[in-house]
Amino acid sequence: MHRHFKIYKPYGYLSQFITNQKTRKNKKLLGELFDFPEATMSIGRLDQDSEGLLLLTTDGKVSADITGRKVEKEYYVQVDGLIDETAIEKMTCGVEIGIQGKKYMTNPCKASILSSSPSFPERAKKIRDERHGPTSWISVTLTEGKFRQVKKMTAAVGFPTLRLVRVRVGNELLDNMDAGEVREVEEFSY
Repeated sequence: MHRHFKIYKPYGYLSQFITNQKTRKNKKLLGELFDFPEATMSIGRLDQDSEGLLLLTTDGKVSADITGRKVEKEYYVQVDGLIDETAIEKMTCGVEIGIQGKKYMTNPCKASILSSSPSFPERAKKIRDERHGPTSWISVTLTEGKFRQVKKMTAAVGFPTLRLVRVRVGNELLDNMDAGEVREVEEFSY
């Protein structure tokens, strides 16, 4: 019988369970958050300095189905500066970013400015304070997932990412989970 989990991956954790001992050097891994069954795998990844909703399963077919489909992933992104509608429109149409040393044009996506700052658990490492200038929050929804894509997209329009939190994968929501919280679910809704 397969098992499925959703977790709030905290800042500073790798989206994996084991790593090469030479490269580990005090890296935090998902297995430190919960006693997961053997063969648990993450469905997709979040960078070490990104946080939020991560789906885990022991069923490779479910993992392949979710990653193989064009399942929407929504992120709330805190950016440096007061982003404007012109930058948002550029992102929604697609922007050119670098992927493995090659130019790549992102697919059209959904993006909007959030009217207020979302409420997330305080991050383990402080981002910065008001002395460094204003920040703003946006929502970005993608169906693709290139390496550090959202961060590269916000930088391409002149607003570097300060904090990135995935809030949704398909119909699965982060809800009001705390950083590091793990919830077992019967199945995923995507």
